[in-house]
Amino acid sequence: MKKILIALAAFTLSVLCYGQTETAGQPDIATSFAERKKLAGNSLVAGYKARNIGPVVQGGRIVDIAVNTSNTKEYYVAYASGGIFKTRNNGITFEPVFDDQGAMGIGAMALAPSDNKTIYVGTGENNSSRSSYAGSGVYKSVDGGQTWRHLGFASTQHIGKIVVHPNDPDQVWVASIGALYTHNVDRGVYKSTDGGQTWKKTLFINDSTGIIDLVINPQNPNQLFASAWERTRKAWSFKGSGPGSGIYRSNDGGDSWTRIMDGFPDGEMVGRIGLNISASSPNIVYAFLDNQAEAKKEKKADEDKDKLKLTDFRDMTPQHLLNLDDEKLNGFLKDNSFPEKYNAQRIKKEIRQGKYQPIAISEYFGDANAALFNTSVVGAELYRSDDSGETWKRMNSYDLEGVYFTYGYYFGEVRVAPDNPDLVYVFGVPLLKSTDGGVTYARIDSIGDVHVDHQALWINPNDSKHLLLGNDGGLYESYDEGANWRHINNMPVGQFYTVNVDMEKPYNVYGGLQDNGTLIGSSKSVPNRTKHWEQLFGGDGMFVSPDPRNKDIVYTGFQFGNYYRVDRSKNDFTKVTPQHDIGEPVLRFNWRTPLILSSHNPDIVYIGAQRVYRSLNRGDDWQAISPDLTKDKPQNNVPFSTISAISESPLRFGLIYVGTDDGNVHVTRGDEWALITEGLPRDKWVSSVFASPHEEAEVYVSLNGYREDEFKTYVFMSDNYGKTWRSLKGNLPEVVVNDLLQDPVNPDLLYVGTDHGTYVSFNKGTTWEILDQIPNVASYDLMVHPRDNELVVGTHGRSIYIVDVKPFQAIAGHVDVAVKVFEPGNIRHSERWGEKRYPYLKAFEPEIAIGYYIGQATPAAVIEIYNAGGELVRRLEGKGAKGFHTVKWDVKVQQADKKKKKKEEPEMQYAAKGKYSIKVINAASSDQTSLEIK
Repeated sequence: MKKILIALAAFTLSVLCYGQTETAGQPDIATSFAERKKLAGNSLVAGYKARNIGPVVQGGRIVDIAVNTSNTKEYYVAYASGGIFKTRNNGITFEPVFDDQGAMGIGAMALAPSDNKTIYVGTGENNSSRSSYAGSGVYKSVDGGQTWRHLGFASTQHIGKIVVHPNDPDQVWVASIGALYTHNVDRGVYKSTDGGQTWKKTLFINDSTGIIDLVINPQNPNQLFASAWERTRKAWSFKGSGPGSGIYRSNDGGDSWTRIMDGFPDGEMVGRIGLNISASSPNIVYAFLDNQAEAKKEKKADEDKDKLKLTDFRDMTPQHLLNLDDEKLNGFLKDNSFPEKYNAQRIKKEIRQGKYQPIAISEYFGDANAALFNTSVVGAELYRSDDSGETWKRMNSYDLEGVYFTYGYYFGEVRVAPDNPDLVYVFGVPLLKSTDGGVTYARIDSIGDVHVDHQALWINPNDSKHLLLGNDGGLYESYDEGANWRHINNMPVGQFYTVNVDMEKPYNVYGGLQDNGTLIGSSKSVPNRTKHWEQLFGGDGMFVSPDPRNKDIVYTGFQFGNYYRVDRSKNDFTKVTPQHDIGEPVLRFNWRTPLILSSHNPDIVYIGAQRVYRSLNRGDDWQAISPDLTKDKPQNNVPFSTISAISESPLRFGLIYVGTDDGNVHVTRGDEWALITEGLPRDKWVSSVFASPHEEAEVYVSLNGYREDEFKTYVFMSDNYGKTWRSLKGNLPEVVVNDLLQDPVNPDLLYVGTDHGTYVSFNKGTTWEILDQIPNVASYDLMVHPRDNELVVGTHGRSIYIVDVKPFQAIAGHVDVAVKVFEPGNIRHSERWGEKRYPYLKAFEPEIAIGYYIGQATPAAVIEIYNAGGELVRRLEGKGAKGFHTVKWDVKVQQADKKKKKKEEPEMQYAAKGKYSIKVINAASSDQTSLEIK
């Protein structure tokens, strides 16, 4: 076997991480985070309450698990886009420990085996998914996650693996997978011997090949194995293999590397490779391959040889088709799921009319070549070396079909039991266990409620029957080698794509989640305390729209435009996705296909493909109301040039704005469609369009370059139907924007959801304030409840937050007002205030939160409370800094006692029933509101 030594001198020089190259013209994510922190320190809404309503029932995508092996009740769970959670009580409760860092998308983490306090974290998910967010580098904590230090690596964007020396927490290796959508040189293996202060890059393949996995020989830490992976994702294509992929070994602590491929596949079709070393027999190494080579399958006996196939129509003449038996043609149409309106009689009539040729039937579902050849790939394969990687042998005795399907890039992990080199776990969609070194397998996640799509597995080194499993549905634990599992789903880590609400009291919140379907829950939900959310639908949940007249009627569905009208009262599901006619171009649906109900009549439904479709009868029938609004760019294996956003004006029926993933924005006022991109950045993904609820000619647009690894801010508004545009970036840091909308009550109030937090503007986008009580997580979808005036924030990693924006509505456009107090709401009196039901319980103490705003700063504000007779009964002191504040009133008032001397503190008693006035005084200015104790 030819061995290639990889030890380029240019990469063996020690370099500070902050000296790494940055993609030309791109903002540095770590620098942008520093700007966000500065903005948060001066925010008018600093500390403003945002309540998380969950859900927790569905879990979320876990990418790594790190356990304190000296105390297995303490461990860390890393989420793809939700940060890191830590438990000290074996999963009964968790606390987030990474919320205030530069990025919450995690690629890998490693706990130092020698002290179990030092932990390294690499940000930027390594699964190369559509929602794998770029990271801000590598971080280190030496106190179990209480504090963190940034070690650089911001330009690497995605980290594949981190390994810490078993005896020295300062010796660490980082495997960088690199940028997801573009090529960059910040890939490879980096080594540090001083705890991350300095690094040297010791393995580099090319600018499109990164290192996805890295393992160390526990008995000989100088020996490491690395797997390289060549891959590039584009908005229209994903290439998950290449000749750069392969396995490398170092015998000198990672200073130099040798390519070791004897017996292992090599070349263009080598995809992601997962590695693991047997702790008990470290000469045994496993490699789990995503083999993209074409599968050569034996042809099955053709039981249906007389049935028509799509390919039969490719070269068929019209006369041949007209001669087909009607029953045979009808069977073909039904078997291949053609629209119900097509039958043999209609097909033959349209062929006679010359509407299309028979080849159009062959091409109805997509590319004719795909229909003709219908190729498949080998997929998952397990290889083993018994000589430390010198030679490899394929182990699986049969094809592992159904493990990877077409997306092996999403998985690629293998684990070996610490005490048995033949006990192996491999995982993809299912979790498989082999007890004979990978020759045969059994599925171990099919018993009980275990989610699919597995991403992480920890095996207790002191008890190999004890497993912790992480997948797209959260965290699971087993004490019997996977025979039985318990689901630890108590963290609000849902990855929401969309949110919506109904008009119930209290209102319900609906949302579509990554790989967890569509859920519904109360807006008053409290994670782990109130009723679990209800699942409406499966798949990757996308848009969901409840009928405002009847909460039992909900439109929802899953990826690529598969939508249904659901009647919850009857458990009835009717598919409503429009279908093109034979002979028309195949409809292209976005991964997150927009579907909305008209605010003028909820029986009217809009959906976007490359054209806009409208139904006037709840999705039963559809009409295309636009031409192709995209640039119709070439695409490969991912649908592209699709509609990504639709907004109908609530002020005028037929006034519709549409954005596409290839950078177009169009408007119609009910007749022609006009392209309105002049003044907007070119070829960017339109993430949102929003027609103003206040001015007919006003519209808001957000765009982003996420799928080009560009992290700039693009937010715009127009006041003339899109003829001209004005940037609303203001003081926003450079950040990818997902949503932009205007408040329904106050036109000066705007909201922005970004990949790194949620922002509000009180002056129509001139300046922005960050809502710092929502973590630094991607806010994917926003809406304001039309009755309750609460902002609902769907995050992609930390479930759903709700913010009361009535105070925002009151001061937007008037941020310099001296003082403004907000109605605190009424409270019911209780004779049990201050009492304990039992001596060991806490007393029942009432509390009222009094919120106010200071627009002109003073040292302090004074809050005075008066009874119905106008007597001052309580005085409190509050903060006088500019911004929103809250003072807690314990509902106690001064007790009148004429015998007391003036200097003595008056006794306090609970306030009686009645009406009270609250006055907030700021220097010479004041504002007043009222409440009632009923």
